[in-house]
Amino acid sequence: MKVFHSRVFPGCLALALTACPRAAPESKVSSGVPRSFVMGFSVIPPKPDIKVAVRSMEIWTQRADGAIMHLDVPWALLLAGTSPEEALRRDGVDLEHYYRLKHLVLVITIDVTNGLARESEAPALVAAHRSISEPAVQRLYRNYVRSLVDMLHPNYLGLAAETNLVRLLAPRPIYDAVVRMTNDAAADIRRTHPSGALPLYVSVQVETAWGKLGKQTAFVGIDQDVRDFPFMNVIGLSSYPYLGGFNDPDRIPLDYYTRVRGSRSLPLMVVEGGWPSSSVRGVFSSSPEMQARYIARQAELLDAAKGIGAFQLSFSDLDLGSFPKPVPAILPLFATLGLVDSDLRPKPALTIWDKVYARPLTR
Repeated sequence: MKVFHSRVFPGCLALALTACPRAAPESKVSSGVPRSFVMGFSVIPPKPDIKVAVRSMEIWTQRADGAIMHLDVPWALLLAGTSPEEALRRDGVDLEHYYRLKHLVLVITIDVTNGLARESEAPALVAAHRSISEPAVQRLYRNYVRSLVDMLHPNYLGLAAETNLVRLLAPRPIYDAVVRMTNDAAADIRRTHPSGALPLYVSVQVETAWGKLGKQTAFVGIDQDVRDFPFMNVIGLSSYPYLGGFNDPDRIPLDYYTRVRGSRSLPLMVVEGGWPSSSVRGVFSSSPEMQARYIARQAELLDAAKGIGAFQLSFSDLDLGSFPKPVPAILPLFATLGLVDSDLRPKPALTIWDKVYARPLTR
């Protein structure tokens, strides 16, 4: 559910949370206990202002050992004849250099469909009346992936996003095209990067795997994704539990990630996700305190899964009033995922993040 490019008991309950003592988020963070997961954010700024974006990055890179780039395929440029190398020089190379200077592990997820509407293709393809079901369009994607690997040198590479949600919502030919083009791209990569030299993944949507998005169902799992994308060395996770019906982070099951993996030995990496600090009327309720408790719970889930990465979708809240109109209707659901507000002022969740980040990293 990527939002932008470089990405719904008697007694104690009756008295409500105000009367029921509960552990503060800080008390749930195990100080000094090693963590297995790198931590980081994506570049999404609070507003379309390069100076603000740089200020935001300068703050969050001090509390991260990894960075993730969510890249839409630049379909419009590629269809117009721009080389993938030139497209990456316009959008990607400078950011990669910045992250390398900060000594961050670089993770990249390539999005081949519409990150705001998984039932649809990328807007640029729709506008051009083209489709990823076309072999020629798939070749553009494969060429772009090869150039990206050569120019950006990611430590981990995701070849598609939220494949189980695409399968659930999009027309079957679109999902079949995602399967075909990613497997072909993986084969291209493996000719120069043997298995393990560059770990590959697709991301799966955790709430969808649990049957908690849309029409509620029993646990679904990701068996189909593992069969359709056999090149995976890592399972990428996209997780927004508040959109899956959870109204309290502490109620997220401890096996929330491990059950998705099942008996497989593949490592888990959360490549996007978060919990908002404010409510959206009629959709979910939240607060800054609840968001802080989510960060603490997220660490527990990753510890239980021996996860290898935890990436927040955004570091700062979004100043929706500053974005071009019309603002997509779905954006308010993700507008307050930041650990700082849109003016880069810390929220309580940042304190919890910093406590988790202070734990020694084991690799």
